Amino acid sequence: MTGPAWDARRTSFGSVAADYAALRPGYPADAVAFLLGERPLGVLDLGAGTGLLTDQLLAAGHEVLAVDPSAGMLGQLTARLPQVRAAVGDAEALPVPDAHVDAVVAGQAAHWFDPVRAAPELRRVLRPGGVLGFVWNTRDERVPWVGALGAALAGEARDHEADQTVVARFAAVLSADVTEHRSTVVQRLTAEQVVGTIGTRSYVATMTPEERTTFLDRLRALLAEHPDTAGRAELELPYVTRSYRLVPA
Repeated sequence: MTGPAWDARRTSFGSVAADYAALRPGYPADAVAFLLGERPLGVLDLGAGTGLLTDQLLAAGHEVLAVDPSAGMLGQLTARLPQVRAAVGDAEALPVPDAHVDAVVAGQAAHWFDPVRAAPELRRVLRPGGVLGFVWNTRDERVPWVGALGAALAGEARDHEADQTVVARFAAVLSADVTEHRSTVVQRLTAEQVVGTIGTRSYVATMTPEERTTFLDRLRALLAEHPDTAGRAELELPYVTRSYRLVPA
């Protein structure tokens, strides 16, 4: 998908950067270990946003360069993680020297990349033998109330291809071998914070203020009325984390 509407959504996150940093889930340590192994590497965190994946990369001992198209998102990252080098840029035109990193990773971001245009840039910045890692957190809609929430979002959330499709497209362009790993993350949030996480989605960030208020109020009503969430001070919002390790030929 391309065009002005797509570009508006892709670049919308700066307007919700603070809430994104506060409310989006992080990533499990085993996902980073699967993607990168145990040896410290030089890693480009592409589409780094507010640094949720950067946190785990640093905890694992990697040296990180963070790149994102939104200066607002990177501002949140560098405020928390001033030791990280950061630069504004796109997957299709990376502000990174040739053969500069051992790995490129993208958390919750690769569906915004154009595989045909991004693949040559990824090859250019990777050192020989380098790897590419994509990771997504997806709400676990097998849980009834999370499934009800997903159904309420379905009309608006038709925003990008499934992660497997994105990975398959990159694998084809890069002639890459792919391996997959699954793990889980659970957030403990109030009902209002759950609504807040939805407010950081691109399809909500690009609504008019009136549309956004109406849409989020419907979600508040759902959580207030659903038998699994009504009256509860804290909710457990589960995610399935899917990690994909690509080794280009």
